[in-house]
Amino acid sequence: MPPRRAFQVCPTPGCPTLTPQGRCPACQTQARADRPTSHSRGYDRRWLRASAAYLEDHPYCECDDCSVLPPLQRDLATEVDHIDGLGPLGPLGYDPANWQAMSKRHHSRKTARDTFGH
Repeated sequence: MPPRRAFQVCPTPGCPTLTPQGRCPACQTQARADRPTSHSRGYDRRWLRASAAYLEDHPYCECDDCSVLPPLQRDLATEVDHIDGLGPLGPLGYDPANWQAMSKRHHSRKTARDTFGH
């Protein structure tokens, strides 16, 4: 039987609920409700078409770690990252010079680092 993890207080400010990890279910639900929809953040049909076309021309991950590897040793790219971090609504949102193809794993890592400093 695996060892049990100690419960911790939900990291949402002011929430006293103990949870095995991360936010409690009520705070997770509230955080999702507070987040704007992807469509309102500019990830609409136009973006889906533009990013799909970019991925056809850039099938391998272009992150800093992968860019030093030969293409066939890189992860397959499944997402298009905005280098400036502003998304499709930013001033360079549809400028391919501001895009890089990335794998889901590497894009999530970059987003976490940029958002949370991890």
